[in-house]
Amino acid sequence: MGRALVLNATYQPLCVVPVRRALVLALRGKAEILHHNGAVFRSEHLEVAAPSVVRLNHYVKVPYRARSSLSRRAVFIRDNFECQYCGRPAENVDHVVPRSRGGTHSWDNVVAACRRCNARKENRTLESVGMTLRHAPRPPHESVWILVAVDHLDPAWEPYLNLPARG
Repeated sequence: MGRALVLNATYQPLCVVPVRRALVLALRGKAEILHHNGAVFRSEHLEVAAPSVVRLNHYVKVPYRARSSLSRRAVFIRDNFECQYCGRPAENVDHVVPRSRGGTHSWDNVVAACRRCNARKENRTLESVGMTLRHAPRPPHESVWILVAVDHLDPAWEPYLNLPARG
């Protein structure tokens, strides 16, 4: 039936839940429905539009907000599925400073790369191969975890996610 974005009382994205869970939050008075996905839940006495975005009525303190985990999918999303050396579609993940040369496995050292550029660079530095990066690698935007967690981003979620412009 789909998923729904749950926002804190301050409109900060908290998590993505199944639509049924979001509906239960709304029916119990714990959240208000901000957007519907077009589907309808029916019972003998009630008909409710299925939510796609809900906002909690009371603020929930989030003690710690971890950054998005470094994963292949997250790197591709951050780099818009483009090779950071030439701009072609990316197929691999490359360490800018190779790990064998002291490079770390961190957001600041990992980029998406096409097969050709990855093979050309191999285990060398950018300077030794004469390559340059199109964009410097950096940790992703704080809302990228949503894109990593779901296969499809509901257009109704976009105003609440503050995602950077893509393209």
